[in-house]
Amino acid sequence: MKTLDVVIIGGGVIGVSIAFELATAKLRVAVLDCQQPGREASWAAAGMLSPAPDSSRDLPLVPLGRASLKLYPEFVASLEEASGESAGHSRQGALEIFPAPRGDAARDRRIAQCRQLGLAAEPVAIEAAREREPSIGPGAWAAAWFPEEATVEPRSLMSAALRAAQRRGVEFRSDCRVTGLVREGHRCTGAIAGGEVISAGDVVVAAGCFSGEIAPGEQWFAPYVPTRPVRGQMMALRPEGAGLQRVLRSQTGYLVPRRDGRIVAGSTSEQVGFERRVTPAGLRKIFDAALELCPGLAGAEVLETWSGLRPGTPDDLPILGPTDIEGLLIATGHYRNGILLAPVTARLVREWITGGYGELDTAAYSPLRFTNHKPKTQSAH
Repeated sequence: MKTLDVVIIGGGVIGVSIAFELATAKLRVAVLDCQQPGREASWAAAGMLSPAPDSSRDLPLVPLGRASLKLYPEFVASLEEASGESAGHSRQGALEIFPAPRGDAARDRRIAQCRQLGLAAEPVAIEAAREREPSIGPGAWAAAWFPEEATVEPRSLMSAALRAAQRRGVEFRSDCRVTGLVREGHRCTGAIAGGEVISAGDVVVAAGCFSGEIAPGEQWFAPYVPTRPVRGQMMALRPEGAGLQRVLRSQTGYLVPRRDGRIVAGSTSEQVGFERRVTPAGLRKIFDAALELCPGLAGAEVLETWSGLRPGTPDDLPILGPTDIEGLLIATGHYRNGILLAPVTARLVREWITGGYGELDTAAYSPLRFTNHKPKTQSAH
């Protein structure tokens, strides 16, 4: 029976990015996915790379998002070089739009908050914003400019990451449902899939909203991964005339341009279990937000509608780090930020496994916060 260095459970952007990082460090890695890798939340994402918080609950996530955004150019370059494919990375910045009548005040509060968090943000007169994006609607009163933000094409990113990892020697097992974890005392030594024991020095759980489903008979495991599915509906539009050059967003929705002229519009946030249906109510919410931002999209062609299941957690923060079971690490619960946080998550997991540590405090994301064990201060590069 072959023993691997690391088994990763979950083949989304998080699991595959970790696999690539570990394989680059010359570790023997296998990725187990219950279907085809990259076909869950990663496939459904919009691809905005924005560490700016959406609410006060996101504030503890900002340092992790900033660190990951800084890593992104190197991350994409490595994947593209190894795979020979484009990840669709674009660094055009983003405009956040604020409506009348108190748009200026709301914009100024937003900019002050972001600057206090170390994020680049600038006030922009709405006339200047329309010079950059002429399709901005008449209801816009003020705008904020985020010059460091970027986008990526998630499906292209996944394709590049999968090929890059394969070329680094990562073994992928599709349609491979994990039904249990192997535990010997206080150490996790592998996973069980299809009746086979797959032994490894370390096991990384990166199965998104399915993380709590992978070992239903292991009562000791459940407290580490209190994930839940949060459905997000999306659509892709092709405008009749000129499209967008950069992300436009507001409190009600967002528009993300693609290089081929499409515009991805989103999204909903629904607690409906593991139901992936696209609904009229969800699409209407997205349409309304899109037309408020850009009324000219009223005549756009609807190219595609879809939904994805984001991995939510009780506090909306990711679950990252070693557990108190030796050899068991968790990298899940990234909610709406899996694409953004892939580079830093991969770097952290590599450092935890290989023994390197740095300045980024990750205690707020520890799997132990949901157990009776107090998280320790954890740092990694």
